[in-house]
Amino acid sequence: MNIQLPPPPPALPVAIVDDDASVREALSLLLRVEGYAPSAFADGPAFLQSLNAQSPACVILDLQLPGMDGLSVLKLLADQRFAAPVIVMSGQSDIARAVEAMKLGAADFIEKPFPATMMIERVREAVNAYRKSRSAEIEGLADFPGRHLLTGRERDVLAEVAHGASNKEAGRRLGISPRTVEVHRARIMDKLGARNAADLMRIVLSPPARRAPEPLLSR
Repeated sequence: MNIQLPPPPPALPVAIVDDDASVREALSLLLRVEGYAPSAFADGPAFLQSLNAQSPACVILDLQLPGMDGLSVLKLLADQRFAAPVIVMSGQSDIARAVEAMKLGAADFIEKPFPATMMIERVREAVNAYRKSRSAEIEGLADFPGRHLLTGRERDVLAEVAHGASNKEAGRRLGISPRTVEVHRARIMDKLGARNAADLMRIVLSPPARRAPEPLLSR
Protein backbone atom coordinates (compact mmCIF):
# COMPACT_ATOMS: atom_id res chain seq x y z
CA MET A 1 0.00 0.00 0.00
CA ASN A 2 1.45 3.30 -1.07
CA ILE A 3 1.15 6.08 1.46
CA GLN A 4 1.19 9.55 -0.01
CA LEU A 5 2.82 12.07 2.24
CA PRO A 6 1.54 15.64 2.17
CA PRO A 7 3.72 17.98 0.11
CA PRO A 8 6.18 20.06 2.11
CA PRO A 9 5.21 23.66 2.73
CA PRO A 10 6.63 26.13 0.21
CA ALA A 11 9.90 27.81 1.13
CA LEU A 12 9.25 31.32 2.37
CA PRO A 13 10.59 34.00 0.00
CA VAL A 14 13.17 36.45 1.35
CA ALA A 15 14.35 39.43 -0.70
CA ILE A 16 17.94 40.71 -0.53
CA VAL A 17 18.64 44.24 -1.75
CA ASP A 18 22.35 45.10 -1.88
CA ASP A 19 24.58 46.52 -4.61
CA ASP A 20 27.49 44.28 -3.54
CA ALA A 21 27.32 41.06 -5.57
CA SER A 22 29.40 39.12 -3.02
CA VAL A 23 26.96 40.04 -0.23
CA ARG A 24 23.98 39.01 -2.37
CA GLU A 25 25.58 35.68 -3.23
CA ALA A 26 26.63 34.92 0.36
CA LEU A 27 23.23 35.79 1.82
CA SER A 28 21.41 33.88 -0.93
CA LEU A 29 23.44 30.74 -0.21
CA LEU A 30 22.96 31.14 3.54
CA LEU A 31 19.20 31.56 3.27
CA ARG A 32 18.83 28.71 0.80
CA VAL A 33 20.68 26.34 3.14
CA GLU A 34 18.30 27.39 5.92
CA GLY A 35 15.26 26.51 3.82
CA TYR A 36 14.24 29.94 2.53
CA ALA A 37 13.71 30.98 -1.08
CA PRO A 38 15.98 34.01 -1.60
CA SER A 39 15.74 36.51 -4.42
CA ALA A 40 18.48 39.11 -4.82
CA PHE A 41 18.40 42.63 -6.27
CA ALA A 42 21.22 45.11 -6.92
CA ASP A 43 19.10 48.23 -6.47
CA GLY A 44 15.86 49.56 -5.04
CA PRO A 45 13.86 49.97 -8.27
CA ALA A 46 14.45 46.34 -9.31
CA PHE A 47 13.25 45.13 -5.91
CA LEU A 48 10.18 47.38 -5.93
CA GLN A 49 9.29 46.17 -9.42
CA SER A 50 9.42 42.56 -8.21
CA LEU A 51 6.62 43.24 -5.72
CA ASN A 52 4.19 43.20 -8.63
CA ALA A 53 4.71 39.45 -8.84
CA GLN A 54 5.46 38.31 -5.30
CA SER A 55 5.43 39.69 -1.78
CA PRO A 56 8.34 38.35 0.32
CA ALA A 57 8.02 37.20 3.92
CA CYS A 58 11.08 39.28 4.84
CA VAL A 59 13.38 41.85 3.22
CA ILE A 60 17.09 42.37 3.91
CA LEU A 61 17.86 45.90 2.76
CA ASP A 62 21.19 47.74 2.58
CA LEU A 63 20.91 51.44 3.39
CA GLN A 64 23.87 52.44 1.18
CA LEU A 65 22.41 51.75 -2.26
CA PRO A 66 23.35 53.64 -5.44
CA GLY A 67 20.70 56.00 -6.76
CA MET A 68 17.64 55.26 -4.64
CA ASP A 69 19.09 54.60 -1.19
CA GLY A 70 17.65 52.29 1.45
CA LEU A 71 15.77 55.01 3.30
CA SER A 72 14.03 56.02 0.07
CA VAL A 73 13.01 52.40 -0.49
CA LEU A 74 11.66 52.24 3.06
CA LYS A 75 9.63 55.41 2.51
CA LEU A 76 7.99 53.92 -0.58
CA LEU A 77 7.26 50.68 1.26
CA ALA A 78 5.71 52.65 4.11
CA ASP A 79 3.53 54.56 1.64
CA GLN A 80 2.34 51.20 0.27
CA ARG A 81 1.73 49.88 3.80
CA PHE A 82 4.11 47.01 3.10
CA ALA A 83 3.45 44.43 5.81
CA ALA A 84 6.48 42.11 5.81
CA PRO A 85 9.44 42.85 8.12
CA VAL A 86 12.42 44.73 6.69
CA ILE A 87 15.86 44.15 8.21
CA VAL A 88 18.18 47.01 7.29
CA MET A 89 21.95 46.71 7.25
CA SER A 90 24.75 49.21 6.83
CA GLY A 91 28.51 49.24 6.64
CA GLN A 92 28.54 52.61 8.35
CA SER A 93 27.91 53.09 12.04
CA ASP A 94 25.31 55.80 11.56
CA ILE A 95 22.90 55.87 14.49
CA ALA A 96 20.87 58.72 12.98
CA ARG A 97 20.15 56.72 9.81
CA ALA A 98 19.35 53.62 11.85
CA VAL A 99 16.84 55.59 13.93
CA GLU A 100 15.30 57.05 10.77
CA ALA A 101 15.00 53.55 9.31
CA MET A 102 13.16 52.36 12.42
CA LYS A 103 10.80 55.32 12.20
CA LEU A 104 10.02 54.27 8.63
CA GLY A 105 9.05 50.80 9.78
CA ALA A 106 12.27 48.74 9.68
CA ALA A 107 12.04 45.74 12.00
CA ASP A 108 15.76 45.52 12.80
CA PHE A 109 19.15 47.09 12.12
CA ILE A 110 22.40 45.14 11.64
CA GLU A 111 25.80 46.72 11.18
CA LYS A 112 28.21 45.16 8.66
CA PRO A 113 30.18 42.98 8.93
CA PHE A 114 28.02 40.52 10.87
CA PRO A 115 28.18 36.79 11.69
CA ALA A 116 26.09 34.60 9.41
CA THR A 117 24.33 33.08 12.43
CA MET A 118 23.20 36.54 13.54
CA MET A 119 21.49 37.29 10.25
CA ILE A 120 19.72 33.92 10.16
CA GLU A 121 18.51 34.38 13.74
CA ARG A 122 17.18 37.85 12.97
CA VAL A 123 15.44 36.66 9.79
CA ARG A 124 13.89 33.69 11.59
CA GLU A 125 12.66 35.86 14.46
CA ALA A 126 11.25 38.51 12.12
CA VAL A 127 9.48 35.98 9.90
CA ASN A 128 7.99 34.07 12.85
CA ALA A 129 6.71 37.26 14.44
CA TYR A 130 5.26 38.41 11.12
CA ARG A 131 3.47 35.11 10.49
CA LYS A 132 2.00 35.09 13.99
CA SER A 133 0.77 38.66 13.65
CA ARG A 134 -1.03 37.93 10.40
CA SER A 135 -2.20 34.37 11.14
CA ALA A 136 -5.68 35.48 12.16
CA GLU A 137 -6.17 37.56 9.02
CA ILE A 138 -4.63 35.16 6.49
CA GLU A 139 -5.01 31.60 7.74
CA GLY A 140 -8.51 32.27 8.97
CA LEU A 141 -9.16 34.92 6.34
CA ALA A 142 -10.65 37.32 8.83
CA ASP A 143 -12.73 40.24 7.70
CA PHE A 144 -11.24 42.55 5.09
CA PRO A 145 -12.79 44.70 2.36
CA GLY A 146 -14.27 42.50 -0.38
CA ARG A 147 -13.93 39.20 1.50
CA HIS A 148 -17.55 38.31 0.76
CA LEU A 149 -16.84 38.53 -2.98
CA LEU A 150 -14.42 35.59 -2.96
CA THR A 151 -15.37 31.97 -3.53
CA GLY A 152 -14.07 29.24 -1.25
CA ARG A 153 -11.42 28.22 -3.77
CA GLU A 154 -10.34 31.84 -4.20
CA ARG A 155 -9.90 32.08 -0.43
CA ASP A 156 -7.74 28.95 -0.51
CA VAL A 157 -5.59 30.46 -3.26
CA LEU A 158 -5.36 33.77 -1.41
CA ALA A 159 -4.12 31.98 1.73
CA GLU A 160 -1.36 30.30 -0.31
CA VAL A 161 -0.41 33.55 -2.03
CA ALA A 162 -0.31 35.35 1.30
CA HIS A 163 2.22 32.81 2.54
CA GLY A 164 4.46 33.57 -0.43
CA ALA A 165 3.69 30.46 -2.49
CA SER A 166 4.35 30.58 -6.20
CA ASN A 167 1.63 29.50 -8.65
CA LYS A 168 3.31 26.09 -8.98
CA GLU A 169 3.61 25.59 -5.22
CA ALA A 170 0.05 26.73 -4.55
CA GLY A 171 -1.25 24.47 -7.30
CA ARG A 172 0.58 21.45 -5.88
CA ARG A 173 -0.81 22.03 -2.41
CA LEU A 174 -4.35 22.66 -3.64
CA GLY A 175 -4.39 19.95 -6.29
CA ILE A 176 -4.90 22.31 -9.23
CA SER A 177 -2.71 23.47 -12.12
CA PRO A 178 -0.45 26.53 -11.88
CA ARG A 179 -2.44 28.05 -14.72
CA THR A 180 -5.65 27.67 -12.68
CA VAL A 181 -3.94 29.35 -9.72
CA GLU A 182 -2.92 32.19 -12.01
CA VAL A 183 -6.53 32.63 -13.15
CA HIS A 184 -7.77 32.62 -9.55
CA ARG A 185 -5.14 35.19 -8.58
CA ALA A 186 -6.23 37.46 -11.40
CA ARG A 187 -9.87 37.15 -10.33
CA ILE A 188 -8.98 37.81 -6.68
CA MET A 189 -7.04 40.95 -7.56
CA ASP A 190 -9.85 42.13 -9.81
CA LYS A 191 -12.50 41.56 -7.15
CA LEU A 192 -10.47 43.27 -4.42
CA GLY A 193 -9.23 46.09 -6.66
CA ALA A 194 -5.56 45.23 -6.09
CA ARG A 195 -3.02 46.62 -8.56
CA ASN A 196 -0.18 44.25 -7.63
CA ALA A 197 0.86 41.62 -5.07
CA ALA A 198 1.93 44.20 -2.48
CA ASP A 199 -1.36 46.05 -2.87
CA LEU A 200 -3.22 42.76 -2.41
CA MET A 201 -1.42 42.12 0.88
CA ARG A 202 -2.21 45.65 2.03
CA ILE A 203 -5.92 45.08 1.40
CA VAL A 204 -5.99 41.69 3.11
CA LEU A 205 -3.95 42.82 6.12
CA SER A 206 -5.79 46.10 6.63
CA PRO A 207 -7.77 45.96 9.87
CA PRO A 208 -11.53 46.33 9.44
CA ALA A 209 -12.80 49.85 9.83
CA ARG A 210 -14.19 50.45 13.25
CA ARG A 211 -17.51 52.13 13.68
CA ALA A 212 -17.27 55.42 15.53
CA PRO A 213 -18.70 55.22 19.06
CA GLU A 214 -22.18 56.59 19.47
CA PRO A 215 -22.36 59.89 21.36
CA LEU A 216 -23.47 59.71 24.96
CA LEU A 217 -26.96 60.88 25.58
CA SER A 218 -27.26 63.76 27.96
CA ARG A 219 -29.79 63.47 30.72
